[in-house]
Amino acid sequence: MVLSLAYFPPLSWFAAAARDFTLSADRVIPSVVTIEACENYQKQSYRNRCLISTANGVEALSVPVVHEGGTFKLPIRSIRVDYSVPWVQRSQRAISSAYDSSAFFEYYRDELFAILDSRPETLWELDMAIIDFFVRKTGIAVQLRPSEVYERHPEEDLRDVIHPKRPNGILAQLGLEKPYFQVFSGKYGFRSDLSVMDLLFNEGPDSIMYLKSF
Repeated sequence: MVLSLAYFPPLSWFAAAARDFTLSADRVIPSVVTIEACENYQKQSYRNRCLISTANGVEALSVPVVHEGGTFKLPIRSIRVDYSVPWVQRSQRAISSAYDSSAFFEYYRDELFAILDSRPETLWELDMAIIDFFVRKTGIAVQLRPSEVYERHPEEDLRDVIHPKRPNGILAQLGLEKPYFQVFSGKYGFRSDLSVMDLLFNEGPDSIMYLKSF
């Protein structure tokens, strides 16, 4: 399975990554997932944006990148994050406002915000640190490895299937299209396939049971 890089990935990304993870009384078999590391950067994708549920509805958070020398022709691992604008502070305020009243936000806040505060130089470093955080906190077993070459048509290519501008049906295919508690569900109803942070902050240790049917 090949997935694209993602910033605070949506649930469909994590559910796909956990698909082959199996757990028994005496054995854990992790999923093995390739993260596309050899493509050129693509704008308006989950590579530098995510969706969260707020008091005003679904909101997109994004990471500005440094535009230089034909940014969209540069390898994804070469894309630098633009810290000349205060997006870190804005994102932290937006996340806190959205999830401060959720059941588990306070347990994860400091460690997660420390990743943003560390200001990784590249988008690759930032996204991979965030992905690693959520893999650990949700408890899914996944071996992530960067691609070594660009394959035009690899097996199980989900690189552009999971995209913020079109539904992908992955949760339905995996039998995981089900509601969980959301802070603003009383106002807007349940919102599916938001960032994995929405699940973790609301469900905490039970997040694994949403992402994986054992």
